[in-house]
Amino acid sequence: MNDTLDPSARNEGDVLASAVSKVKRHVLPLFVIMFIVNYLDRVNIGFVRPHLESDLGISAAAFGFGAGLFFIGYALFEVPSNMLLQRVGARLWLTRIMFTWGLVATAMAFVQTETQFYVLRFLLGVAEAGFFPGVIYYFTRWLPAAERGKAIAIFLSGSALASLISGPLAGALMQIQGLGLRGWQWMLFIEGMASVTLCFFVFFWLDSKPHDAKWLSKAEQDALVDTIDREQREREAIGAVRPSSWSLLKDRQIVLFCLIYFCIQLTIYAATFWLPSIIKRMGDLSDLQVGFFNSIPWLISILAMYAFAAGSTRWKFQQAWVAGALVIAAIGMFMSTTGGPVFAFVAVCFAAIGFKSASSLFWPIPQGYLDARIAAAVIALINSVGNLGGFVAPTTFGLLEQHTGSIQGGLYGLAVTSVLAAIAVFFIRTRPKGAASPEAKAPSALGQTH
Repeated sequence: MNDTLDPSARNEGDVLASAVSKVKRHVLPLFVIMFIVNYLDRVNIGFVRPHLESDLGISAAAFGFGAGLFFIGYALFEVPSNMLLQRVGARLWLTRIMFTWGLVATAMAFVQTETQFYVLRFLLGVAEAGFFPGVIYYFTRWLPAAERGKAIAIFLSGSALASLISGPLAGALMQIQGLGLRGWQWMLFIEGMASVTLCFFVFFWLDSKPHDAKWLSKAEQDALVDTIDREQREREAIGAVRPSSWSLLKDRQIVLFCLIYFCIQLTIYAATFWLPSIIKRMGDLSDLQVGFFNSIPWLISILAMYAFAAGSTRWKFQQAWVAGALVIAAIGMFMSTTGGPVFAFVAVCFAAIGFKSASSLFWPIPQGYLDARIAAAVIALINSVGNLGGFVAPTTFGLLEQHTGSIQGGLYGLAVTSVLAAIAVFFIRTRPKGAASPEAKAPSALGQTH
């Protein structure tokens, strides 16, 4: 059948394929590394919580509230950040985002009071605002629509890798002493400065537009721009407009997507910020030992994510796979309340199989349901709502521990929300109403969004 194609058409297709391949090789590894560094600077305070309490007197409630303030700053400034990115260009703005978050993360090493802790966590969220949707926007200007889902999946894999290495890396860096700084200060300082250093490479490596890329031939630049512009003209021809968040929320399916992802993120961020404290109660463990123990649930979850992804590909009923994963998370969180610290750690390892797999299995559902014209906007909206779980979970856990001496009530709450989310999954559609056949699904992303 290919023999009947016009040779010039085949040649244009080859040029476009070559351009897409070069774009992926050039930018995707860098974006994954940026995501890893971003994730480390966001969650590394979970490993220093005991030191913040002993050295600075920051209570459990104050820690939880401060940890969550990041997500408030992120949510408030995400839209303004996206508007500025489109005005000044992705290269400059993504570099700015990374530079400022690196500076704030570095400054976290020098906090002395609860107020300083609150301010810097909020400012870190403000500084990081726009990173995830900024990368999504970058893909819309550099990749045809058919390629963006695959690129997003690879980009999201950075969170899984970051979860795995965050503990051992933090534990190793906290062994450093000297120059008047404690180990936890060195860890925050070094990880923050890594972002500052990397941003200079980002500035010289990224290009804002395909026609700025010297590593693409003129034909490849034209093929990318022509294809993306043609897709945009097709959207405009049928009256497509860029939707607002409020208009998107009129769709009940999108509301369900947001609520389900919020429930998933509640459990993920509760485990992210409180797991090191649970591990610390297992015995007289050093920071390095806590770090290595912390990596165990995430390693197990990565293996489980691959297994679940393979199973969902073979037996296609995505809602059932997501619901099953959420039930596993609920069982694990409930069981973590029934024994001692060691048993609780084992139960959280089991729960991690569920909540991390649920996160990766979830994304193909909205990607399959959404019209390509609004997919990027809805993904950003779902991500924003989900990230609010990063405020609710640590804040609630902190208050519970402060006033009751236990986080047991929070673990019960996570179990219940996971069950409710599992039920809600069966009320969402996997493709637009009236669609004749399912859209091609993007591969499951190994991790949660930013």
